[in-house]
Amino acid sequence: MTFTCQTVNDLSAAAKQLLSGYPASRVFAFYGQMGAGKTTFIKAICRQLGANEIVQSPSFAIINEYTTHSEESLYHFDFYRIKRAEEAFDIGYEEYIYSGSYCFLEWPELIEQLLPADVIKVTIAVEPDGCRKIEF
Repeated sequence: MTFTCQTVNDLSAAAKQLLSGYPASRVFAFYGQMGAGKTTFIKAICRQLGANEIVQSPSFAIINEYTTHSEESLYHFDFYRIKRAEEAFDIGYEEYIYSGSYCFLEWPELIEQLLPADVIKVTIAVEPDGCRKIEF
């Protein structure tokens, strides 16, 4: 499925489409160049899921945890600073990914061999006119 976003306001509809298209999925990997809007799209998804906290990039923490109004956990990873895939194990990656909670992974190409088989891959591309093309 492909979704084109002209503005940030369009992300809410794209987030709703992604979640309704994969209702049983919990692990989502976000691909795109720096500045493509991965974190911004994850913010929209977390809003759709009812996150209580302000969603921010976990660039330095590597993982942020948010809770929803119904006390569910949402995990947001940023693997940009990972040098080796083994470092993901040091933060307890498997416990989060196989917890049954929503997990959103930025820069998953750095741990590609560790991704579960049922991961949903989301690609965000910046079009020449500045729009974002989101494919999942």
